[in-house]
Amino acid sequence: FDVELPWFKKKTMLADLGFLGANKDYGSKSKIVLPHKKPRKSKKNPSPALTEEQEKSNKAHAQKRVIVEHAIGGMKHFYCLTHRVRNQSVLFIDQFLGLGAGLWNFKIA
Repeated sequence: FDVELPWFKKKTMLADLGFLGANKDYGSKSKIVLPHKKPRKSKKNPSPALTEEQEKSNKAHAQKRVIVEHAIGGMKHFYCLTHRVRNQSVLFIDQFLGLGAGLWNFKIA
């Protein structure tokens, strides 16, 4: 995503810890929600752990994200979405994704 464009200005993005730098890159205008990260182990903190409140927050975050993750995994059952598309048209690739999402929704309905 281009950092200069306001991608997440009007929407809230629930991300995983792979997007740790996203808040810094997209600035304070973005609405990117990340789970709490467990503190590092050190001499002062030999057994790091999250607080109960942070664990509950992470669990609620994961319960919302798992729906999207399962949908993406389900769409990957279709060959055209798991292998390279040798077409440069963005509209064609968008149609592939839309078709895959529609077929997956039809399959689980």
